[in-house]
Amino acid sequence: MLGTRTSAFLKLSKRDLKYDFPSSVVVFLVALPLCLGIAMASGAPLFAGILTGVIGGIVVAAISKSPLSVSGPAAGLTVVVLSAIEKLGAYETFLLAVFIAGLLQLILGIIKAGLIGNYFPSAVILGMLAAIGVTIILKQLPLAFGMTEAHAFEIDNGGGIAAFGDTVLSAVNWGATIICILSLALLIYWPKIKGARRIPAPLLVVVLAVLAGFLFQGTGLQLTGKHYVQIPVVSSFQEFTGLFVFPDFTQIGNKQVWIVAVTIAIIASLETLLSIEAIDKLDPFKRNTPTNRELIAQGVGNIASGALGGLPMTSVIVRSSANVQAGGRSRQSAMLHGVWLLLAVLAVPMVINLIPLSCLAAILLHTGYKLANPTLFKHMFRKGLDQFVPFAITVVAVVLTDLLMGVGIGIMVAIFYIIRTNMQNAFRMETSEQNGKQTVIITLAEEVSFLNKVPIQQMLYSLPKNVDRIQIDGKQSKFIDKDVIEVLKDFELNAVSKGIDIQLQSIQYKK
Repeated sequence: MLGTRTSAFLKLSKRDLKYDFPSSVVVFLVALPLCLGIAMASGAPLFAGILTGVIGGIVVAAISKSPLSVSGPAAGLTVVVLSAIEKLGAYETFLLAVFIAGLLQLILGIIKAGLIGNYFPSAVILGMLAAIGVTIILKQLPLAFGMTEAHAFEIDNGGGIAAFGDTVLSAVNWGATIICILSLALLIYWPKIKGARRIPAPLLVVVLAVLAGFLFQGTGLQLTGKHYVQIPVVSSFQEFTGLFVFPDFTQIGNKQVWIVAVTIAIIASLETLLSIEAIDKLDPFKRNTPTNRELIAQGVGNIASGALGGLPMTSVIVRSSANVQAGGRSRQSAMLHGVWLLLAVLAVPMVINLIPLSCLAAILLHTGYKLANPTLFKHMFRKGLDQFVPFAITVVAVVLTDLLMGVGIGIMVAIFYIIRTNMQNAFRMETSEQNGKQTVIITLAEEVSFLNKVPIQQMLYSLPKNVDRIQIDGKQSKFIDKDVIEVLKDFELNAVSKGIDIQLQSIQYKK
């Protein structure tokens, strides 16, 4: 029954449209400021961010078989993109690198390299999710208070804590702050009202925020232009086509282009696989995404993005988690969000520019809290230190560094605990006494690697001296490392020389 249901969800259907339509609006409202913000942070044209979101929604979702994943420009690639544009000297040259990166991803999908994502520990994946939630909250707090200037937190003339407090308070726009607080209250309490879920809370938040923006005009709570979404306004088809930029294929022999392309392909593929793993964990129906197909979809998406003037894209957890929280059921939600992004640029850019950034910040703060919910931390702590420590370190590392570096640190910590557990579970030892003679029976584990050499050696040479008989049983073992067999053989010779009755069962040593 579940298999049939899962299969059905991977197909476009009218049945799911009642869930996917409102969800797509929510994802669109979340994606719009992110697309613009990432483009700005990457040193690319703002339209490039919107274009990447459109391609990620329409093209990638159409090819992918992930029911909930949403693709678009990724915050984790902003530093790479910014430095690449500066290094390559021209945006057109950078687009060629994006185009090639897409081709490389397409090849990775064809050769079935998508399984690598299955080797990441679940504690690290959950830590990545929580860290992204924390990062979202930290990044959105200034916008929540209407702080649009980067120097709001800088003190040039000294003055200590008092001066810092005065500077921060003077940067606060109280109209934006009120909109954010009211938006958060709606997001939290609106779904709890019986029958209210028919109107998505984020959609209601945006409508009321636009109205509040009008009401605050001419008062001390008035918002400025910087407190609103700002997307390019086009008045003709010629102006629209003029927004597209095309790659410079004459730079195909440029070594730096290929270095950037390989870097983008590796990072984008890893981020996508990690995001897909995390999204599948959030899926209430627990469906599994074919990772090789996802790499193919991402490759086609990046080829299209590079060819038309967009940014490199990945499957992005923020938009995808917003899709889950809003009740999305199938790929229709992601595809429709791409359509809304395109229409926003073509048809209603002036209307979109009426949306206060603080209400969008509230939507993201709410999403971030759900990802980094304190109950998740409690749940991981109850699972034991071998799960909590990698989880917590991943959270801290991702927040303090970046996504890939943080996940890498988390994986190293997780591997340490895996090795530690493996070393502790190398054998089982039982002691019995019959007719005054003490017997020790050592049963080796199913897999005995070279990592178990030291604990086995320490155990053997710490046995009591009054042991009369030792039996080492390898019948349950499917693999015993040669180094371990050598330790056992050496101990056997040592025990025989001391007159101890020792027996090695199913332990063979081949030179």
